[in-house]
Amino acid sequence: MDALRRFLAILGADLRQRSRSPKFWIVLLAVGAASWWSFPPVTADYLTVSVANGERGRYSSAWIGLVLAMVHGVMLSLAGFYLVRGTLARDLETRVWQLLVATPMTRRGFLLAKWASHLVVMGLMLGAGVLVGLVAQWLRAEDARLDLVELIKPLVVLTLPSLALTCALAIWFDLVPGLRRSAGNVLFFVIWMTMTGVGISQWDPRENPESRGSWMSDPNGVSLVMRDLTRLRPPQAEDVGFSLNVGSQALEGRAPELFDWTVWPMQARDLGGRLVWFGLALGLVLAAVPVLDRFAARSSAETVRARLGGRRLRWLDRLLAPLRALPLGALMAVELLQVLRRRAWWWWIAALVFAGMQLFAPEKGLQVAVIGAWVLWLDVFSRLALRETEHGTAALVLSAPGMRWRLLAARLATALLLGWGAVLPALLRTAGSDTMVFQALLAAGASLALWGLALAVCLRVSRPFELVLLMLAYVGLQDGGPLALVTAPQWALGVHLLGLAPAIALLALGWIRMTAPERGRRGELTPTRLEAGAA
Repeated sequence: MDALRRFLAILGADLRQRSRSPKFWIVLLAVGAASWWSFPPVTADYLTVSVANGERGRYSSAWIGLVLAMVHGVMLSLAGFYLVRGTLARDLETRVWQLLVATPMTRRGFLLAKWASHLVVMGLMLGAGVLVGLVAQWLRAEDARLDLVELIKPLVVLTLPSLALTCALAIWFDLVPGLRRSAGNVLFFVIWMTMTGVGISQWDPRENPESRGSWMSDPNGVSLVMRDLTRLRPPQAEDVGFSLNVGSQALEGRAPELFDWTVWPMQARDLGGRLVWFGLALGLVLAAVPVLDRFAARSSAETVRARLGGRRLRWLDRLLAPLRALPLGALMAVELLQVLRRRAWWWWIAALVFAGMQLFAPEKGLQVAVIGAWVLWLDVFSRLALRETEHGTAALVLSAPGMRWRLLAARLATALLLGWGAVLPALLRTAGSDTMVFQALLAAGASLALWGLALAVCLRVSRPFELVLLMLAYVGLQDGGPLALVTAPQWALGVHLLGLAPAIALLALGWIRMTAPERGRRGELTPTRLEAGAA
């Protein structure tokens, strides 16, 4: 009973801290809005979860539960990682862990409580989706019969194991010092893309579902749903495009074809496969217990210093010497030195490879190189404005006369310089040969720099911008979205130009709010509060 009380105390404290943040409620409302978007009326020109070319189930309890499981399974398994991670890293970085280990609490109980806290947060998001789904079933009125078992079953069987695995990975990424920051965010995005794509790519709807060992499925359970929908609607020989679409599918003026889906015919072996994924997540959490003390003794800052100790890069001093003679040049030189001296050897190799591709690769390779070059600067765009927040030096730095706006101007100029400098070879290549691409590159570099700073000062964390940029990079590699600068330069140019004014406004307002002296008296800029919120 004592162990249970300690477990519940840690869990409750973690949940109270999360729920007191306005960001938590903003995300909860956003999940509710995304859930409502997932149930378009029959007159809408799009579908979110559909079969083949514009078919979906009528809005019965079973189909609504399946839609929520697919949309939330994909959405929360990615975005949820960036939402829940940071609580364990905060305890380690702020030395709260040293107090906790002096109590009767066990290491296993501590990690399980953190994992359970992550899952409860995810469960609250799912609960918001369920409420929206019930309202949608009542308002759409395509099937008025309410079946709570069929509504909840896909969420428990399909989505819960996926989210449990995401929460377990969040524990590990907070624990390992080298993965607590932007590098970990990028790595998780790659892992998520791999887990999502590999299992689905191995599914062929033309094969007999009974002959395949599909019970294990992929982490999100998408292949199970594809198998059962294939049983309902067997693909014809000429039906090459049969698939399960999760996302926005345009109907282009056509009316959707509706079919009945009142029961999800789950099999016992399917439940066993989903339990395997849940057990894997639990095993990952327990596997972190033996290494908890070792990793807890090392902060991410100590790891960076150990990895980069002795690296002077003296040639940078000579290179940046002319910059010091310009207005704000001394501050910019310091910012650039701080940024560049933290780059690892592999980063410089990758930057040289992308620079060469920008000069000599064909159009597709040029777009890949440009996106890759900006992703290399991901941590700078997202964290440049948060240095005082992360190190607790705001009260000291901002005490210098006129430093408040000089520091913002220097960081803005530094971010713009890095945003354009990352694609300098591409700018030189397109300056005379393709004016539209040249202008799109300039606008995109400025847009990324401004939005990185703006979201950082408004939200005080780096993860939202990192997630957005990674998603845009993935879509851009598929020749879509605002980073399709080579394949659709005119559209991309317009999007980035439209985004410049809002980014500047948010940056100014966020910086005023973050550095206002009256807020400092309320404790917002004190080192203790800043260190506590840095993770």
